[in-house]
Amino acid sequence: MTASSDFRPRSAWSMTILLTGLALINFLDKVVIGVVAVPMTKDLGLSHAQFGLVAGSFFWLFSISTVLVGLVSNRVQTRWLLLAMGVAWAVLQIPQALTTSVLALLLCRVLLGAAEGPFMPTTVHALYKWFPDRKRNLPVAIVSQGAGLGLLMAGLVIPLITARHGWRMNFVLLGAIGVVWSVLWLFLGREGNLDTQARPRATAKLATKRKPLRKTLADPSVLCVLLLGFAAYWSLSQLFTWLPTYLEKGLGYPNVQAGRWFALVIITATPINIGLSWLSQFLLERGVSTRVARVKLLAAALIASGAIYVTPLFVELTHLQKVLLLAIGAGLPTVCFAIGPALLAEVVPDDQRGAALAMYTAIGSLGGALSPALMGALVQRGGSLATACEQGFATCAALVVVAALLALRWLNPERSREVLATPLAAPDARTTAL
Repeated sequence: MTASSDFRPRSAWSMTILLTGLALINFLDKVVIGVVAVPMTKDLGLSHAQFGLVAGSFFWLFSISTVLVGLVSNRVQTRWLLLAMGVAWAVLQIPQALTTSVLALLLCRVLLGAAEGPFMPTTVHALYKWFPDRKRNLPVAIVSQGAGLGLLMAGLVIPLITARHGWRMNFVLLGAIGVVWSVLWLFLGREGNLDTQARPRATAKLATKRKPLRKTLADPSVLCVLLLGFAAYWSLSQLFTWLPTYLEKGLGYPNVQAGRWFALVIITATPINIGLSWLSQFLLERGVSTRVARVKLLAAALIASGAIYVTPLFVELTHLQKVLLLAIGAGLPTVCFAIGPALLAEVVPDDQRGAALAMYTAIGSLGGALSPALMGALVQRGGSLATACEQGFATCAALVVVAALLALRWLNPERSREVLATPLAAPDARTTAL
């Protein structure tokens, strides 16, 4: 029986919907600190540099916990790992609502980051147990849009809650939402059974002894995917951490209106991500090589994003034009969150997939940790906050373009799949004949 014959669409999409809900919570948890940045920094007396440090601290243990849970995910069912995450996130919201010092807030963000770090690789690993290879782009893209929906809700709802009840109430509500999802997942969450990818028949007959994980991670294609993830996380982290401040203090929009523009930027990413992911899957299902359908499509999106990011530094634009351009430029790299994991799953052996996906998120999260702090340093230097933020956003341009060009040169899924599937010591044909 093949993996595709075990495919159960109804159950697979039910799990996708539930995990999309968890992604929504995950990104609300991440972005809330950026949306409440202005009243929170005033209340706690934070400088721009301190705020950048606190925002980036979310990712300090992100990578470590991601790798550790990724290694565990090949032995423990993802169903239980995801439940543990949902409960931990809910519990950790309350200390953030009660904190009165910079140190306490920083500690809360570090612990929450450690709890949320394994979310994406564990979720993707769980989905890949429900969907065969050529159907994986779209469900992962949809889950990623749970993140987009979370960011959209943050822009529309959090400013209103803050205006009426104060910034702390947002953390209380996030804790309650996390509890509701955890209860639903406890009763409805299930484990998929498509643990074996559909490999070419020739490689399926090879000996099962694989190369060690360190050699898999050193493969040029795998390294390129890791760099693409780093660039995408860098872009996303800058966006949800500093965009509200850029809109409010840099461009001068009132708080609620800034929240609406923030929502517009976020919602623009949804059709971009879903559309490009669908196009990639459409091409794959019609026999186009993954080198074209995934690698070249992703590289083109990142190069276009880089060009857009640097435009405000060289062209005089109105505030509205800057927001609209930023919406497109920030939306294009998000397709990496759907296509990047699919490329990894296509290349690495099944028994190393969980660890490889964890490493993808761990490396990417380093970009998430560095970019808010760099932006904070640029803003702290003084001068125009809008110009400083635009310079910070432009760092994404160099990063995503370099990542795209390296991928065009070195990322070859078909070649790497064959190399990584080859056993370390193939038996000698004459010995086999004897």
